[in-house]
Amino acid sequence: MSSVATLKTRETLRLCTAGSVDDGKSTFVGRLLHDTKSVLADQLESMEKSSKDRGFDGLDLSLLVDGLRAEREQGITIDVAYRYFATDKRTFILADTPGHVQYTRNTVTGMSTSQVVVVLIDARHGVVEQTRRHLNVAALLGVRHVILGVNKIDLVDFSESVFREIETEFNAAAHRLGIEDTHVVPISALRGDNVVEPSTNMPWYDGPTVLEVLEDFPVNRGRAADLDFRLPIQYVIREHATDYRGYAGRIEAGSVKVGDTVHLEGGRTTTVTHIDRPEASESAAHGDSVTLRLADDIDLARGDLISGAARPESVRSFAATVVALTEKDLQVGPMYKIRYGTKLVKGRITAIERSLDLDNVADDVLEPEKVTLNDIAHITIEVAEELPVEDYAARGAVGNFLLIDPSTGNTLAAGLIGHRLR
Repeated sequence: MSSVATLKTRETLRLCTAGSVDDGKSTFVGRLLHDTKSVLADQLESMEKSSKDRGFDGLDLSLLVDGLRAEREQGITIDVAYRYFATDKRTFILADTPGHVQYTRNTVTGMSTSQVVVVLIDARHGVVEQTRRHLNVAALLGVRHVILGVNKIDLVDFSESVFREIETEFNAAAHRLGIEDTHVVPISALRGDNVVEPSTNMPWYDGPTVLEVLEDFPVNRGRAADLDFRLPIQYVIREHATDYRGYAGRIEAGSVKVGDTVHLEGGRTTTVTHIDRPEASESAAHGDSVTLRLADDIDLARGDLISGAARPESVRSFAATVVALTEKDLQVGPMYKIRYGTKLVKGRITAIERSLDLDNVADDVLEPEKVTLNDIAHITIEVAEELPVEDYAARGAVGNFLLIDPSTGNTLAAGLIGHRLR
């Protein structure tokens, strides 16, 4: 019973892996799972058999991760996979993302909910274009903590000089993008050096293993908790027999308590009289799903925003950065649907300022005709009705939206309002 209680009280850290093709991400994740004893006995038995069938000397740990048939056949990771493991200190949710450039959208998905990104590079190749691309995406999404695993260090004879050169170049690239908290660790995922267990092959390195770094990060419960109160209304609950009227939704930022003054569209204000949940509550915070009752009988509907005093200005046009998610190009002119919070409105792109070359700023495409799959671009959007938008913050708590194809309902792009990379 005590171990169950301990597990329930452990903090959970969300992290993401990134790196170029063949840098060993799948083996690294497999090593984490294996060495933290997060692999079931039948999985281990199956992996041992598959490794032997492939003529692999020892365990092919990548088999724990590349679960899709297409991934096994091609020997690459092509989709985001979520893995779960735990230590005595905390639990972890890991998003393993692809390394190919054409799967940038998947990398964005994995990083968007992560507090920490672990970037893997091959010690023989050093910092490459895809490394810089992943750093740029991390900076774009507001990730503040990045670990670099200099993998396959055994293939350069555990060279300190090779490691230090890579460490210097990586830190310089990260700091240029505003990522100040970086940790660089020499590892061999295949052999297990400095992933979970300390290595005896590098006496010149006395720093922590990757797992030790992950265990020591303070778990950020979300900077959203420090923002002003935001509740996009999902449902208006009416009960005519008792005149009950409640506004249900999930608190996306900040907190609220009974007696607080809240702000509505048009400069109106009112007071929170009740916070309804399965149990009686006097307060609620970011992440809680609640129903608010207000002092005044106000006509509100799904999509309206209940906020704190720092309510964002309602506008008809705004600048944003978008990541294209499908093969249907985004262009200036056509009508799209914009999903912002719980609000769904019509809108169109009025300008595409530039499509980013994440490897070389000098190669950015200025005023391109369209935004294609996996592109990241700065655009301007005009909407059919005013929206209380604000700049992207707190890993998507506020300021994010979706561009949707009105004819099919497919999501075409994910957007970050006001955010500008470089």
